[in-house]
Amino acid sequence: MYSVNFKEVLSVTLILFSVIDILGSIPVIIDLRKKAGAINARRATLVSGGMMIAFLYLGKEILKLFGVDVASFAVAGALILFLIGLEMILGRNIFKHDAVHSNATSIVPIAFPMIAGAGTMTTILSLKAAYQEINIIIAILINLIFIYLVLRSSAWIEGQLGVAGTDVLRKIFGLILIAIAIKLFRSSI
Repeated sequence: MYSVNFKEVLSVTLILFSVIDILGSIPVIIDLRKKAGAINARRATLVSGGMMIAFLYLGKEILKLFGVDVASFAVAGALILFLIGLEMILGRNIFKHDAVHSNATSIVPIAFPMIAGAGTMTTILSLKAAYQEINIIIAILINLIFIYLVLRSSAWIEGQLGVAGTDVLRKIFGLILIAIAIKLFRSSI
């Protein structure tokens, strides 16, 4: 019934990798780690993976349960990404980052909406129509391994970039995050 197709796995892995864009999120992750004190890489990876797999099977039903369509979900995710981008560019805190609750930062905004956000979820729904579920699950797992490695090594990455490099990247990727949010917003309306 289900068979692993390596071409499908590779295609879905690359599609999800480009949508999740964990490498592009490095400045955001570094910024959030500074504000929250720490990021629980394991928790963020497990929560985002659970959300992606749950959405693969129950996505449309979950949204229907709350009376939300996929486009509205995408707009909400776009709004959160927009605000995170503004934080990065302006250097102002919009979201409350409490060192005492650093595990919460691992879930919001890292697991959702950065990793398993509206773009990822709508992509998973689209992929379900074109690819076998087993291949999508394997591709999600491959992406989760890479996500975990990036989250786990964020302090090392920051050390390699230095303060000036981190500041420049934070501003650039803040602007890119705002552009992605606007694109997601426009395509959802």
